[in-house]
Amino acid sequence: MVDEVILLDYWPSMFGVRTRIALEEKNIKFDYIEQDLCNKSALLLEMNPVHKKIPVLIHNGKPVCESLIQVEYIDETWPRENPILPSDPYQRAQARFWGSFIDKMLPGLGKLMWGVKGEEQEAGKKEFVEMLKMLESELGDRTYFGGETFGYVDIALIGFYGWFDAFEKYGNFSIEAECPKIIAWAKRCVKRDSVAKSLPDSEKVTELVPELKKKKRVG
Repeated sequence: MVDEVILLDYWPSMFGVRTRIALEEKNIKFDYIEQDLCNKSALLLEMNPVHKKIPVLIHNGKPVCESLIQVEYIDETWPRENPILPSDPYQRAQARFWGSFIDKMLPGLGKLMWGVKGEEQEAGKKEFVEMLKMLESELGDRTYFGGETFGYVDIALIGFYGWFDAFEKYGNFSIEAECPKIIAWAKRCVKRDSVAKSLPDSEKVTELVPELKKKKRVG
């Protein structure tokens, strides 16, 4: 039986990037269906009736929701090529911890990107930079978070890289000045075909932000 794999996604999504990279790492062919988040498709609503959000991975008609869960599902379903999670239980638990930690950067980013100017934005920027510095400390001098092997934590974080230019522009700061090792790590990741194919164009993301801000105000 040939696997039918479909991804419901939105091109600038830092979460959808995770799933795209995982599929590319495993050399899994998939159909990509772009979603209009202001006019959600019947398929999206059917496949994710609880949260009604992208990305949704559909494997042989069955939906899997939430990007990090999708990454684990992909790794377990197609285990032979390019393992994503470590085989050691402790290292696997640590990888999951840092994946969860990365998702906790979202409140700070929300204040940085969508909050009002002034103290709220500065607080969001400070929170984001502090968390990046903790990730930088965890990375240390390794090539990837898993050592010499590109894996779960790298996939969890690299989706944010396509948004770094926008964060810098609207937050008026330099991520490279604050966290140079994170930028060096990201540049290494982008040399991988799976990442280069999957990341959104940072200029297009930055150009999109005013439109997204407007939609948030209207919403």
